[in-house]
Amino acid sequence: MRIASWNVNGLRAIMKKDFTDSLHTLRADILCLQETKAQNEQVHAALEGVEGYHVYSNAAVRKGYAGVAILSREEPLDVNSGIGMEDHDQEGRVLTAEFPDFYLLTVYTPNSGSELARLPYREAWDREFLAFAEKLKRKKPLLMCGDFNVAHREIDIARPKPNYNKSAGYTQKEIDGMDRILAAGFVDTFRHLHPDTIKYSWWSYRAGARGKNIGWRIDYFLASEDIAEGRLLGAEIHDELLGSDHCPVAVELRR
Repeated sequence: MRIASWNVNGLRAIMKKDFTDSLHTLRADILCLQETKAQNEQVHAALEGVEGYHVYSNAAVRKGYAGVAILSREEPLDVNSGIGMEDHDQEGRVLTAEFPDFYLLTVYTPNSGSELARLPYREAWDREFLAFAEKLKRKKPLLMCGDFNVAHREIDIARPKPNYNKSAGYTQKEIDGMDRILAAGFVDTFRHLHPDTIKYSWWSYRAGARGKNIGWRIDYFLASEDIAEGRLLGAEIHDELLGSDHCPVAVELRR
């Protein structure tokens, strides 16, 4: 089973590029999308020409903002939006699909923003999101994917020193949030299989950062230990695929 995740930075915009070709390249049984920037009906309309998938969407109340979606060839047993907290759920950041032997959760974690103005909200989000994830994991194995908006270690960011505690996505408080997720029994699948590989999943649009590969690895698949140890066959970052400021990441699981 191949599962891919991609922050598309606007679904309707990427559909005008080579999204269909990229989907063919990914060969995904399930594709999770973040930052769709579309209402639920707009997501379904944009994907109307993409055949073979059941489509589920969780849109933000605010139009043109955030939003996540799941495209799955297999129909899930159930699909639920949010984490059960209104303050967070109005931003359309979490969608969970239940399959017979695991949960799949896709997330678009809040960005701490310019001058770190939203860092206190981000800290609250990290705590409450983890509590939700732990609750799911107690029921059955859990695979989480998406834009977690944090470069976890120095290896995950091209320029760690000038960004540390200055830029959203590389503050100690955000790093601590990811530490807590991993300490709770989740495994960073890419780093688990590729401990020393330098690859990034996001590049600023400024100053030709992608061409120079001045990037950040902020998109992850995090697996509960039973999945990581028993079913994980591969983890990839598809930095060759264009269309967004992020590239897709993917895992392959034993069925």
